Amino acid sequence: MNNKTHVTAVVVAAGNSTRMKSEISKQFIRILSKPVIAHTLLAFEKAQSISEVVVVCRESDRAQIEEIVKKENAVKVRAYAVGGATRSDSVTAGIKAASEQTTHFAIHDGARPLILPEDIDRVVEAGINNKASALAVPVTDTIKIVDEDGFIIATPLRSTLRAAQTPQVFEKELYLTALQKNVGADFTDDCALVETVGAKVQIVIGDYTNIKVTTPQDVPLAEGILRRRAGEE
Repeated sequence: MNNKTHVTAVVVAAGNSTRMKSEISKQFIRILSKPVIAHTLLAFEKAQSISEVVVVCRESDRAQIEEIVKKENAVKVRAYAVGGATRSDSVTAGIKAASEQTTHFAIHDGARPLILPEDIDRVVEAGINNKASALAVPVTDTIKIVDEDGFIIATPLRSTLRAAQTPQVFEKELYLTALQKNVGADFTDDCALVETVGAKVQIVIGDYTNIKVTTPQDVPLAEGILRRRAGEE
């Protein structure tokens, strides 16, 4: 990373946790000894490529997240933004809260707490070199395209398919141009947004353990991954 590069991680943690079926936000569900959001923020704290972090959250969650940031000494967290009605709204709010010196955004799901700092650094490097990059893993299942009645109409070649993860990294001006073109549109994936302006996104092969904690079944799976990592250290 050169001295002129300033990468802002936008950590989106504003979901309503419906699929988790929990009375508390999934960001605060504990995986082993720490809340989900703590694991996420500590990974970005350790990543050498990240200059600052903006946390996008629900207003009702902010005070608790601020306490976690203080407890974990996550000093890269410089700003907070209130999440919107859609993911696109939430990301946009985070973008607006970033420092003026930001050159690149690394957009990440707050509910992916098992992201490795070294994978953050690899995808950021690719984003700086190519203007747009994303972590992804090869698809292991055969994927079927179906019609509205549930009948198979096509089978894509599995070797060409990748399951997108986050972080997804974009040059600032590229991302802002894509936002301006798509005002009011909702994208569940930021790569799809920049693809609308003709950008080529470099895929960086990630790790299958970079799971998104979305359902109750994901919690013991995440704990098992962390225990295995601890045993390898």
